[in-house]
Order: sequence, then structure tokens, then C-alpha cells
Amino acid sequence: MTEPAPSGTRPIRVLLADDEELIRYGVRLILRHADGIEVVGEAVNGEDAVRVAEQTRPDVALVDIRMPVLDGLAAIEGLLALRPRPRVVMLTTFGDEENVTVALRAGATGFLLKDEGPQELIRAVRAAYAGDAVLSPGVTGAVIERMLNGGAGTPGAGKASDTGTDQRLAALTGRERDVLALLAEGLANVAIGRQLGIGVGTVKSHVSAILEKTDTESRLQAAVLAYRAGLLS
Repeated sequence: MTEPAPSGTRPIRVLLADDEELIRYGVRLILRHADGIEVVGEAVNGEDAVRVAEQTRPDVALVDIRMPVLDGLAAIEGLLALRPRPRVVMLTTFGDEENVTVALRAGATGFLLKDEGPQELIRAVRAAYAGDAVLSPGVTGAVIERMLNGGAGTPGAGKASDTGTDQRLAALTGRERDVLALLAEGLANVAIGRQLGIGVGTVKSHVSAILEKTDTESRLQAAVLAYRAGLLS
């Protein structure tokens, strides 16, 4: 089922940066047919991405990690220096978990596998625009496993283990634990709401409570905590 387009008259403005023309064509084609989303610029490398973003002021930037001239990791700083600041979602492949953790540490909103389906791509753009972390379910587990093992570039890995995990989860209600488990699978708020039969606003309230009660700063840190606690296999 297609997620509803965001309310408001202005579409979500998207910048696409990837050196592979076929990838750009496919993503552009998918987003062109999505309600409330507009591709306002394309780039073939990180340097080009920053320049085009300065001209087009996108809300969301979909950026390939591996590109010539300036790769996606190096482009994050320039993109996040813009005002207004775009949400940066990294396009990645299996086996690139180390670079994903570095990107998240640099301020990327999340990551999306290049071979995800059309609805997952649309969901990711809308989730990023809404301020949700975008954690591709297909690679989330591998990234978090790397974090649990102390991988380089891990955002907040130390903080997630500085107190007893059980103690940090003790204050959560049963429904908050359900939300945390789904969050750790990489689901966005809309998908979590569907799974649990609750509204998106209620999901957001639960996520805020989870972050506060567990003393975590992001959805990804909370997901690490969930894995550590055994809420997921």
C-alpha cells in the first residue's frame, strides 16, 4: 500500500547524486510518479552534488557513497553546511557497512539500499523529510552488529553501553518496547503505526519517550540498545 503524500502544497524537493546514469534514471522515474515529490537536481559526484544543492535547495539529498572526484562521505559536510539544511540519505550496497557508520557519524539521516523497491524508496524520502531516521531493513542488522562490535565511525556506540541495558529498558511500557523493536528493524513511523494499529502521532510520542527514558540521542542508538537487549534476533 502506498503511503500518503505529506500535507501541504509544496512538493518535497529531492536531489539525486550518483555517478551511475542507470541508477539515476531508475530513481528519477520512481519519484516522478510519486505524489508530492519532485526531483529538482541531479549530480554525478560529491562536488557536483554540493554545487547543485546550492542552486536548488533540496529538502532531501539521496547521495551515493562511492562516487568519483568527491565521494558521498566527503560531500556530507558541504551539504549539511547549506541553509536550509537538507536531509542526507546515503545510497549504499551490501558490504558497505563501515562507510555507512561513518556517514551516520557525519550527520547523514540514514541509508537506503540501491536495490530497494519503489515503495521503499518513496517511503524513505518521505520519512527523511519528516525527520525520521531512514534505516534500510536489508542492512540495518549488519550495521548495528558492527556498532555492537565497536566498529570505527560508530555514532554513539559508547553511550549505548555505558550503563546496564536492562536498567535502561526497565522504564519502558510494553507498547514502547514494541515500538523500539520495530524501530530497530529499520521501520519508519508510518510502518510502525501500521504494524501496531496506532496513528503516526502516537508512534512519534512513543519514540520520543523511548529516547528520553533510555538516554539515547537518536533512533539508531535506540536500535543498538534493542539489539543488545535481545529484543531482536
